Amino acid sequence: MVVSVDGVPVNAAPAATARSGPARRARRRDLLRGLLGAAAALAIAPVVAASRPPRPADGGPAPADSFDETYRGRRIRGVLTPSRSAAAGARWEVTVDGRPLHLMRRADGTWLSMVDHYRSYATPLEAVRAAVDGLGPGERLREDGPAHHHTHMGGHHGLHP
Repeated sequence: MVVSVDGVPVNAAPAATARSGPARRARRRDLLRGLLGAAAALAIAPVVAASRPPRPADGGPAPADSFDETYRGRRIRGVLTPSRSAAAGARWEVTVDGRPLHLMRRADGTWLSMVDHYRSYATPLEAVRAAVDGLGPGERLREDGPAHHHTHMGGHHGLHP
């Protein structure tokens, strides 16, 4: 007679295996635990979702309508003002130590300033802070309007020494 690895003769027909009572109960218990855990997770999910702060549809942080703070010893203020035309949308009026800082919105939704045309920032406040970082200790923004700065091709980039 040839015996297989389980100890069952190879030529013999497999015997019907009946599950014993304790093994069957353990399997049923594991199944019920899994179902109970899934049901608890489904019941708690709305509570967890409601506890989080709402976000705008694009997934970015919700912008504030204004800011007013002192950053690195400079007073920065910004107010979101509605535009006269609906196509233009709202625009930011920003000052650093009372002098205007022109911000521009890029097509991807980020912002850049006249001080630094080469980097963009997620929010107007971040762009203003970066402009302040770009100002040296004795430098300040020019008094004249932002239209003058678009024709400027070099030098101090809207700054006075």
